Amino acid sequence: MVMAQLDFLVGDIPGNTELVLDAARRASSEHQADVVVFPELCLTGYPPEDLLLRPSMEVRVNEALERLQAERLDPVIVIGAPLRHGALLYNAAVVIDAGEITGRYFKRFPPNYQVFDEKRYFAEGRDVLTLDIRGVPVGITVCEDLWKEGPVEDCAAAGARLILNLNASPYDIDKQARRKALLERKSRENLVSIVYVNLVGGQDELVFDGGSMVFDHSGVLTAEAPQFGEGLYPVDFLCEHHCQPVSQALPEEPTLEANVYRALVTGVRDYVNKNGFKSVVLGLSGGIDSAVTLAVAVDALGKDRVRAVMMPFRYTSSMSLEDAEAEAVALGVQYDVFSIEPMYDAFMETLAGPFEGTTPDTTEENLQARLRGVLLMSLSNKFGSLVLTTGNKSEMAVGYSTLYGDMAGGFDVLKDVPKTLVFRLAKYRNTLSEGEVIPERVITRPPSAELAPDQKDEDSLPGYDVLDQILNLYVERDFSADAIVAEGFERVDVERVIRLVDINEYKRRQAPIGVRITERGFGKDRRYPITNGWKSGK
Repeated sequence: MVMAQLDFLVGDIPGNTELVLDAARRASSEHQADVVVFPELCLTGYPPEDLLLRPSMEVRVNEALERLQAERLDPVIVIGAPLRHGALLYNAAVVIDAGEITGRYFKRFPPNYQVFDEKRYFAEGRDVLTLDIRGVPVGITVCEDLWKEGPVEDCAAAGARLILNLNASPYDIDKQARRKALLERKSRENLVSIVYVNLVGGQDELVFDGGSMVFDHSGVLTAEAPQFGEGLYPVDFLCEHHCQPVSQALPEEPTLEANVYRALVTGVRDYVNKNGFKSVVLGLSGGIDSAVTLAVAVDALGKDRVRAVMMPFRYTSSMSLEDAEAEAVALGVQYDVFSIEPMYDAFMETLAGPFEGTTPDTTEENLQARLRGVLLMSLSNKFGSLVLTTGNKSEMAVGYSTLYGDMAGGFDVLKDVPKTLVFRLAKYRNTLSEGEVIPERVITRPPSAELAPDQKDEDSLPGYDVLDQILNLYVERDFSADAIVAEGFERVDVERVIRLVDINEYKRRQAPIGVRITERGFGKDRRYPITNGWKSGK
């Protein structure tokens, strides 16, 4: 058997069909595969969202299935596709053997939480599917079915010795550990081997990490494909009394930093390439966020497709200028320096009348950020480059960003990365090169937007070690203010942070999308009304 851990493009049904055919042929010729298992909804890519409502979707899927049948492939293929049965649409697994569809299974538990809204499109399947594949009784399930009681148990009760589970399971920190714990329990309790095949690649804010794996009937992990590695991964089975997978050497367990970094690289690479951008451009400030963003962009796309722009002002320190240039040189990207001073002076001259009698405040600070946004968007328009923004999750949470300024762009690499994790990623990235690509003092100096003299982030925010813990409890775990205080945090800090999170929802609605790496990111995960009277105390 071969686990086809591949990267499919949402909506490209003809292209995805050819990818299935090519993979099946290679699995047969290179690995002598009897069966090739593909991810959930591989024909449409995942998630297809409202493309499923298009009248021609059914026509295109049927054409793809006919194409796959006409090839009369040697191995049995198990693929994912949306199928209509009567008046209802189902998230289905389809088994094709020698040009014939020998089985159809309709997902029984379409999820409707976090980033998932499958019940908007799919009905719930009710039937169990077990069928003979090359002399072995095999049960078929799809993704969420594994996490619920019923589908695996019913397949085992129907005589299945091997269960195939097709997945489009997006990455978040610690997700693979939760999957392994579940698979260990399900296989052991039901005395069946389980093959778990997952999608890999980026789709808008979601990143799919692969990590396909096999557990035997006693709950032992016997094979695991690397996370974020596209490829065909063969597994041999000895099917006598039990269907026992032949154990393989398992990949080394990656560190949290390594996994998150690979998720960011995958998300940037696929967003840029799948949307047809030739290159990216970003503002390089000499700070840690833009430094990590630059490194991710280069690792995702190559140095020749990345342009970094330093846009200094009178408050920009010489250290920032030196460090930004050092980062650009170390990574080998095109680097430009464009002062915003003349533009700022021109704007202030124009605004001198209406601003007469007022004192400088955040208005003048935000103008600096907005001028930088205009410069980057101009380069984007002229050269077809995608603007990468550099804000992290901590800043996005509390509104420490400027609309139409540093938020102006198409993709925010660090949108779901807390500031404390940004520091860890910077240190990790420096271990991947002979010399450091992010200067040590960028990591150790106090963070600053440099929009005012001697400005530091922690002048107006709690320390990031405290801030990120409060944000985790409030944003990702839905703790109330009182519950967070009970965890040992100062009430004044908690109430201030919560207020900032709540009043800045309007900003986040206008922010670019970015890679999701936590259990609850800003975007599909967290949908709060901008206008509301909710009180956050209890």
